Amino acid sequence: MPKGKKYSGPISEKAIGERLRQLRLRRGLTQVEVAEKLGIDQTLVSDYELGVVRLHGALIVGFAKVLKASADEILGLERSRNNGLPRDRRFLRRLDKIDKLTKRDKDALIRNLDNFLKGAGVD
Repeated sequence: MPKGKKYSGPISEKAIGERLRQLRLRRGLTQVEVAEKLGIDQTLVSDYELGVVRLHGALIVGFAKVLKASADEILGLERSRNNGLPRDRRFLRRLDKIDKLTKRDKDALIRNLDNFLKGAGVD
């Protein structure tokens, strides 16, 4: 490559950053939470999402694990899957807490939810 020219690959850094942001929001995570899980600073997560900083391979793997996505999804080589996840962060956080309950407690909670939904006319 001639000196002074920047490599412009087929995948835009801004497009990758936007996919990172969408995946993060879909998982109900803040930039701070993602940064803590990756062991980096929140401002760096912001820079990646804005496409200001180029994402290196090891960090792609880290983001993929934290965001429960494939590297191909992050890079735009594969369509992003929603996996039926709700977008409400409060709901997602509660689901994480519920997942830590014992089977007995989960069953009791499900019975209560079913009764509530039935009473609300939602089947």
